[in-house]
Amino acid sequence: MLVAYRGGTAITDEVALRAHLAMLLRLENVGVLLGAGASVGAGGKTVKQLWRSFVDEFDESASWLLEESFVSEQDVDADNTSTPNVEQLADKLAIASAEWHRVNDDKLPNGAFARANLNRAVVKAALLQEEWWARPSGIAFDEQLLKSHRNLLQKLTASRQPGQAAPWVFTTNYDLAVEWAAESIDMSVINGFIGTHSRRFSPQSFDLGFRNTQARGEARFGSYNVYLAKLHGSLTWEEQQGQYYEIQAAGIWPAIRKFIHSETATFGSLVLPSAAKYVQTVGFVLGELLRRFAEFLARPQTSLFICGYGFGDEHINRLLTSALLNPTLQLVVYVPELAALSDVSGLAPAMRKLVALQSPRVTVVGGGSRAFFDKLTEDLPDPAIYDEDLKELENRLRATAAVANGSGP
Repeated sequence: MLVAYRGGTAITDEVALRAHLAMLLRLENVGVLLGAGASVGAGGKTVKQLWRSFVDEFDESASWLLEESFVSEQDVDADNTSTPNVEQLADKLAIASAEWHRVNDDKLPNGAFARANLNRAVVKAALLQEEWWARPSGIAFDEQLLKSHRNLLQKLTASRQPGQAAPWVFTTNYDLAVEWAAESIDMSVINGFIGTHSRRFSPQSFDLGFRNTQARGEARFGSYNVYLAKLHGSLTWEEQQGQYYEIQAAGIWPAIRKFIHSETATFGSLVLPSAAKYVQTVGFVLGELLRRFAEFLARPQTSLFICGYGFGDEHINRLLTSALLNPTLQLVVYVPELAALSDVSGLAPAMRKLVALQSPRVTVVGGGSRAFFDKLTEDLPDPAIYDEDLKELENRLRATAAVANGSGP
């Protein structure tokens, strides 16, 4: 059953919803924000699933966190649905560990052990499929687990009109679902890193793009690339001597494999949560990516589709809320927890605020599985060129054929 609202008005017809999304997809600037829920179909985990796997697999560390009051009894109770904010928990652990190290407290070894195990749970949740990492040849074009990601990228790029910018994909995920899906269909991804064998972060690359040099005028329909901003980092990013590099998946896989199997205590990826997320985001890489996100939201005639995001990151929530000051911004949020506009108790506070605004520039789609990532990709219009012109031509041909057959006026 469709549960959808544009502002305070219900959308009860599937066709009306898709027509609305088709209109938004034609705006000057188009982007999507993907959270952990968008990767579940490819083997990823939601934050809740990540936490439960940590409690089950690293019960000793979970018990120690409870003993030291980092989490509550409800958080580690297998029969309870309570889930702590994993990033805030990692922040608390990092801050406490720094203080224990300063005073040489005997809690430091247990704290480091718990923190490493929490990071292992994070990395495992972002692996998707282990066999994908060991393939230097990449992912097959018909990989079913990435079908929805491929559909999303194809529909976003095919919707671009002549002269319009390529679409943006913003994600809080650490996995490689977007990159692998794009590579499987030979689509270029601009993610801030440049180079062939040594890919170094250079934010100026976001100001570049790809085009067909033979296309002129209306023939420049569509785009040849997407911009990808991974707002929390990636499993394949590393810092070396003050520079930030992207490592090929098969090249970094041995280090990841050793870490998740507890053969090493640390893993050098930028993905792992650290103390004071807000301080971290003013750093070179993550600060630049958040700036690009804020800049995108401020552009005129912009639409942003949000799916799989649980509104648990306050720095992103504040950007989304303040972005509504842009009078031409349109938000579309797919949130499975929404059952009705009259009952928003199951939503995160930031999402409840968006719903309470009842702004016609905010469209929400709920209804459980009806708001999953695969449904978003189905709701977006299929690629088509000059629909109105083709429909008019079709009608004329039909009328001509009718006259020739003697059945017309």
